[in-house]
Amino acid sequence: MLRDKRTLALMFLAPLLIMTLMYFLFQNNTTQVASLGVHHVDQSVVNVIDTKNVTIHHYDSSQARKMIKQHDLDGYLTQKNGQLTITYSNSNPTNTSLIKASLQSGLVKLKMKTLVTVTKKQRAALESQQAALKKLTAAQTQATVTKLKTAIAQAQARGDQATAEKLQKQLKQATATTSSSTQSAKATSYTTKSHYIYGSSDSTFFENFLPAFLGFFVFFFVFLISGVSLLNERTTGTLSRLLATPIRRSEIIMGYLIGYGGFAIIQTVLTVVFTITVFKIHLVGSIWLVFLTNLLLALVALTLGIFISTFANSEFEMIQFIPLIVVPQIFFAGLVPVDGMASWLQAIAHIMPLYYGANALTTVVTKGAGLGDIGVNLLILVGFMVVLTMLNIVGMKRYRKV
Repeated sequence: MLRDKRTLALMFLAPLLIMTLMYFLFQNNTTQVASLGVHHVDQSVVNVIDTKNVTIHHYDSSQARKMIKQHDLDGYLTQKNGQLTITYSNSNPTNTSLIKASLQSGLVKLKMKTLVTVTKKQRAALESQQAALKKLTAAQTQATVTKLKTAIAQAQARGDQATAEKLQKQLKQATATTSSSTQSAKATSYTTKSHYIYGSSDSTFFENFLPAFLGFFVFFFVFLISGVSLLNERTTGTLSRLLATPIRRSEIIMGYLIGYGGFAIIQTVLTVVFTITVFKIHLVGSIWLVFLTNLLLALVALTLGIFISTFANSEFEMIQFIPLIVVPQIFFAGLVPVDGMASWLQAIAHIMPLYYGANALTTVVTKGAGLGDIGVNLLILVGFMVVLTMLNIVGMKRYRKV
């Protein structure tokens, strides 16, 4: 072990490199922001939901689905009288949760603010009514009292004691305190109604990340098996005997691609079918595009595994490359939003094959994207495969001894 400098370096330095990468990824201070389109919504509602986590965009159309797809929005809010209708894209559950939280807390704040305003108005109106009532009551009471006193005096002058006592009772009632009732104002209230374009309210974060995991496991196992396989050909001497024949290096590489590509197809079919049937993933797009993307990922992993195996002298050393080559790619596959990363981390993400594969898979599964929408990602995967194939053909030259 002490003489194997590579093993020591990978054993002690690889965990530090992975931990450092995770530190920069998860310590990023960039705030996750969701985009929300609004149409004919009261400005008071817009003000309370416009936070640092939600960006508001105003549009003139009430067609929520069309505007979400056209402008790549996370949600669209419309209003008709007091009815608020929110349509979620739901392609990213994180952004959906941000909009939900902002809308709910905003409506609560708005209701509390309205209640405070209404209470102040009620208090002012009540005080005004009480003052006017006092003046009116005082005037009416004074006139009544004067009239009753005159009638009592006249009854006493006539000697009519019964009438005088009856008028005395009425005088007491006239001078008693009167009460009044006021009508309360009613606070403005909004009701909400929700719709989902992709998935439903029961959609989970696992469903959102499942397409990325699907691509990762296909990539990982093909990379491992292909790399170890070619390494065995080298260590057992089979590769040397093949290179001693008139067989071209390109034919050997293409043979590996065709042979293991067939196994990659079977693995892709089994993995995709298992994911859809067992985990009940909501597949919005075409299943054939899912197969195609995973197949291209498998071929890239195949060529990458063959290329990396040239730097290893044993299966143990081949496995040591996994933390450096494969594990970092999962962090750039959508688990952490790449758009919110630092610029230098985004540059690293764009040289990772799994970034393009996971992006294509997620877009197809959650948004129903077509071939034209993911064409660039697929072409980049093909480019990775072609470049790695050429490097493998050139690298095979070092093993030809005759």
